[in-house]
Amino acid sequence: MCADKPQDQARNLLNRARKAAPARVRRPRRLPADEQPWSGSGPDPRDPQTVGAVVGDLVRDRNWESTLRSAGIPARWAQLVGPEMAEHCRPVRLDAGRLTCVAESTAWATQIQLLSRQLLERLGVELGAGVVTSLHVQGPSAPDWRHGPLRVTGRGPRDTYG
Repeated sequence: MCADKPQDQARNLLNRARKAAPARVRRPRRLPADEQPWSGSGPDPRDPQTVGAVVGDLVRDRNWESTLRSAGIPARWAQLVGPEMAEHCRPVRLDAGRLTCVAESTAWATQIQLLSRQLLERLGVELGAGVVTSLHVQGPSAPDWRHGPLRVTGRGPRDTYG
């Protein structure tokens, strides 16, 4: 009986393992960065973002900057025009850059109309250029009985209550 040397036994075992193994061991391929399900150690667009950054990107992508600035006019009116003027005048409508305001008296309407250039400059600085391009000031008005765009010519409001 011939006993194999330990070296021969190890060689035979290695040869059997090589024959049993697949012909080529495949290494996992490296995925491109946009296909990886995880992010690396550095900053990555797939990392969690703050709500402010995501909303800011949404506003820029949809071009809502001027709309959001104009929507803040009623809330910031006292800050924009000053507390004294805000007591006597309020914004009603902003349509295509034309800001319509209603004053509590004709004297205040005249005063605001005289200060319209300074108000437009201040609004341009606070809200951004182009948000408010012109200012229209109305005085106080009586209640309007008309509703809607259609009109019927007649003798005016009459006593229809009794």
